Amino acid sequence: MRSEVILRVNGTTYTLAVDHRATLLDVLRERLDLTGAKKGCDHGQCGACTVLVDGRRANSCLLLAVAQDGRHLTTVEGLADGLRLHPLQEAFLARDALQCGYCTPGQICSALGALREAADGFPSYVTPDDARSGAPVELTDDEIRERMSGNLCRCGAYPRIVEAVGDVRDAAAIGDAADTGRRVAGEAQ
Repeated sequence: MRSEVILRVNGTTYTLAVDHRATLLDVLRERLDLTGAKKGCDHGQCGACTVLVDGRRANSCLLLAVAQDGRHLTTVEGLADGLRLHPLQEAFLARDALQCGYCTPGQICSALGALREAADGFPSYVTPDDARSGAPVELTDDEIRERMSGNLCRCGAYPRIVEAVGDVRDAAAIGDAADTGRRVAGEAQ
């Protein structure tokens, strides 16, 4: 069986007839030719397929495409502003936070989601018990590591990934690049 769905991907609206069994990852890669999100484990365990669904990070290999009807989806391809890379993309390059690059798109989308979650006050396992409920969470290196723990890098670029996310966190905190904070929060797409 197939159903018609409307997917808003990286600011473009697509109307597609999709098989009820098709995952969002397969539709992005095979129907929309957006190959940034990768098929790693196909079980939601590696994070290579991470995209943003209505601003929240999600493993696209676990989501049925028909269930995403009307949602706003952001893939790594939608983060740059023309030829200007997103601050996270710039930081990953500057810090050499990648080796083979296979997991990098998922890492970058997950990092963007983690930055937003912390800013919105969502605690993690390592958030101090005395943190004020609903208040922005201080994104320490331990917080970054915990929040990024669902994304595997078989090459072992973890220290550089934490540094890259930390650079964007620091730039947003001190106001570098006038729109960094807004772009980090995923509001500019």
